[in-house]
Amino acid sequence: MAGRKGGGMTDALTSDECCDGFALDEVERAALALERDGRLGLTRGFIQHGAVSVYEHVRSVARASSAIASALERAGVRVDRTSLIRGALLHDYFLYDWHDVDPSHRLHGFTHPACALARAEEDFDLTERERNIIARHMFPLVPVPPTCREAWIVCMADKWCALYETVAARLPGKGASVSASRRVRTRARLNSLASSAASWLVTR
Repeated sequence: MAGRKGGGMTDALTSDECCDGFALDEVERAALALERDGRLGLTRGFIQHGAVSVYEHVRSVARASSAIASALERAGVRVDRTSLIRGALLHDYFLYDWHDVDPSHRLHGFTHPACALARAEEDFDLTERERNIIARHMFPLVPVPPTCREAWIVCMADKWCALYETVAARLPGKGASVSASRRVRTRARLNSLASSAASWLVTR
């Protein structure tokens, strides 16, 4: 398994509401390892969407990706879950606050996948699938499509989570307490997303 090379923001609602209940253990174990062996912990201090930190965002994407992978596996499609989860957690490993007033951040949407890949390669030995996940997750904004199943999964999960985080931040009633009914609706939407994404990927 690829490993290390050498030696507080808030959520829009909660990151767990978005993707709760899907392989939390495998995501949390991978996140803790990447934080211990690299610089993933720095992403806790950078905002991604709304009030959601980069750290919370990549964890949500990893959980959503795990849900899609589980749906695919039920359909008999094999997925490299280790590369999938690690790639999802590292897909935004660019390690800066793109909201800062800095001319180099003006094209962040186009340039951050390459930056994230370069930073990740400084800290970890990556598999080819992990590289593909990180480099291609912004398709079609970056017009080079993913070339493996795992990268397609993260590409779709990233867009769903980004939309959720951006829209949820503007909804009334956001805060630390989220109603049980909203959690149920959110999980149902994620299940629907996972099933739809799996159905599409099975035909690829």
